[in-house]
Amino acid sequence: MRLESNTCQAMVLAATQKAVSLGAFVSVAVVDSGGNLVAFLRMDGAEIAGPTLAVDKAYTAVANKISTQELSVLAAPGGPLFGLHSNGGGRFVIFGGGIPIFDKSGLVLGAIGVSGGAVDEDVACAEAGLTEWMRSSQGSV
Repeated sequence: MRLESNTCQAMVLAATQKAVSLGAFVSVAVVDSGGNLVAFLRMDGAEIAGPTLAVDKAYTAVANKISTQELSVLAAPGGPLFGLHSNGGGRFVIFGGGIPIFDKSGLVLGAIGVSGGAVDEDVACAEAGLTEWMRSSQGSV
């Protein structure tokens, strides 16, 4: 199984619809298993750093096969992965908003990344995108 572009676009739409419901203005990126951009949208009024951060959150989630929210705990001072963000070639983002996408066998297919709202808003928007993928693809996380 692989990520289909129409499904990725639907994920971006679901994430931005969630942002609208929260009153947030975000950028949303979906990457494939190699971290390559498949779908992207920057909402009108979204912050200027959002496009880079959304792509890099998705990249971080796919590269590490873990959500950036979970990774933030592991990479905090004293955590087992402390310093990870400084070793990712400048692309690793270790705060919430990036979620990997897995198939039913546990193979990582890609990830979604959202940036522009508060961390909890970014996470909620990314989760909405992931829910859309699961609905569309009958996938499993």
